[in-house]
Amino acid sequence: MKKFLLVALSLVISSAIATQARADIETYSFDKAHTQILFFVNHLGFSNSQGEFHEYDGSFTFDRGQPENSKINVTIKTSSIDMDDEKWDAHMKNEDFFDVEKFPDMTFKSTGIEVTGENTANITGDLTILDVTKPVTLAVIHNKSAKHAFSGKFVAGLSATATIKRSDFGMTYGLPMIGDDVKIMIEVEAERAEEAGEGVNNK
Repeated sequence: MKKFLLVALSLVISSAIATQARADIETYSFDKAHTQILFFVNHLGFSNSQGEFHEYDGSFTFDRGQPENSKINVTIKTSSIDMDDEKWDAHMKNEDFFDVEKFPDMTFKSTGIEVTGENTANITGDLTILDVTKPVTLAVIHNKSAKHAFSGKFVAGLSATATIKRSDFGMTYGLPMIGDDVKIMIEVEAERAEEAGEGVNNK
């Protein structure tokens, strides 16, 4: 009987530990109304022109106990590029740049996270554009995580930046007059899945 009780207690403890571990891993989906994927490229030396992608999907997980184990996975529809001009949009979509018919998606999948400060981290991942995959590091700032004042949902806010060379992905049209360096700026608001928040401190 004593042995049975010890085994039962062991199972209860193991289950509790596993439940807590699952609770520490939170899953977030993007609030697309308040998330922007922007980029800037030098245009003939006159300006740094801005573009944006409107259609994307994905999610990220945050491991409270071990932040370095958090992960992100995003797919962006290249045809959703917006340069605020129809002719420019059409050019960016053809074979000179994103060749959207042949390569409808570009993706980012994290491979590692280095926590660099109380609210900062470097997220390294594989970025695929035009079917070419290169490592890219996002410098990320955690702005805030809290219950949303209007929706009541638990929301995480992040800002991320990176600079890549488009020629690394085979996008060489217009070089060097049109800049090779592409500055990426991402602003994120993401909602936590409710089931992931059970038993987790909401602050």
